[in-house]
Amino acid sequence: MKLHDLQPNQGSKKNRKRVGRGLGAGQGKTAGRGTKGQGARAGKPVRLYHQGGNLPFYRRLPFKRGEGFTPMNSVEYNEINLDQLAIFQAGAEVTPETLAEARLLRDPKLPVVLLGRGELTTAVTVRVHRISKSAQAKIEAAGGSVEVLKL
Repeated sequence: MKLHDLQPNQGSKKNRKRVGRGLGAGQGKTAGRGTKGQGARAGKPVRLYHQGGNLPFYRRLPFKRGEGFTPMNSVEYNEINLDQLAIFQAGAEVTPETLAEARLLRDPKLPVVLLGRGELTTAVTVRVHRISKSAQAKIEAAGGSVEVLKL
């Protein structure tokens, strides 16, 4: 094979459409732009978000000042479910530190909340910052104990 033998794959290259070159060409007269209106004029592609004289949607929305729509004092938690505690042995102590060692926390600096998804068969001592009622009931039913830490 030589350089003069190289050519692109069949059908990969198309000639550009020559619009506005007479009725016989198929894209003559209005050149596919329809009749009249802003879209038919020169300089057509109107900028993004343009709404033809209306106040644009993004300007109708309120400014996000300061903390915006999110409450300033909201606390973010690491969420742990009961079924994730299955890795702990019976009689083990589950604290934010042991959960961090087990790599169950998204961010070890944040407080921990224990939620009630799943079942718990072993009795464990749980010390977390917050716990749901269903999770507390399941832990105590399995013979474990719960202690809520201060934030």
